[in-house]
Amino acid sequence: MKYALVTGGSRGIGRAVCVRLARMGYHVLVNCMSRTDEAEHTLELVRQEGQDGEVLKFDVGNRVQVSAVLEAWMEKHPEEYIEVLVNNAGVRRDNLMVFMPGEDWDCVLGTGLGGFYNVTQPLLQPMLVHKFGRIVNMASVSGLKGMPGQANYSAAKGGIIAATKALAQEVARKNVTVNAVAPGFIRTDMVEGLDEAALKKTIPAGRFGTPEEVAGAVGFLVSPDAGYITGEVIAVNGGLYT
Repeated sequence: MKYALVTGGSRGIGRAVCVRLARMGYHVLVNCMSRTDEAEHTLELVRQEGQDGEVLKFDVGNRVQVSAVLEAWMEKHPEEYIEVLVNNAGVRRDNLMVFMPGEDWDCVLGTGLGGFYNVTQPLLQPMLVHKFGRIVNMASVSGLKGMPGQANYSAAKGGIIAATKALAQEVARKNVTVNAVAPGFIRTDMVEGLDEAALKKTIPAGRFGTPEEVAGAVGFLVSPDAGYITGEVIAVNGGLYT
């Protein structure tokens, strides 16, 4: 049985990634922090694709919590390992830096960048031992070009991109690839409150993307076709930034 873990898998892009991985034959571990009902709905969609999975509830930004849940899972599955990891969990706390509370900086960096370390580090060794693994990190156009009002989010996603490139070089010899996907404006609850009509005018494709289009890029990077691709960032942004 092949296992894949998707952090922040309860809604939006994470949910679409879970469904895509199920179609590819993976037993999907759906992570959520609090919305167990939404995670269970994602799991039902996974089952509709003929696969199965389970919900793993933890806050990616809480290292102790992450370690406890992952260690418990590994103890229950001593002969198996998580071969695909999609670090998707993230939060936004937009504000101009001059008005940004310290807790908003800590929250965004702790979830987006700290969460990457907390979840990836304990899952690396089994991948290296089995000489196979696929890690896909969810970055953002904000991490590529920076966005005003998102110094915290841009810092977290820019850090993810840099960490992706560094880690890829550390583990490539063991057939473990590490890549990132950088979405632009995707129609999820993460873009609620934004002026869609105005923003669409800045996008050459003239529209927001869909979670399924991002999931398609993730699916490719996980597939055998991408076995020689590592340390790369695939932008899914309709031409917004190239």
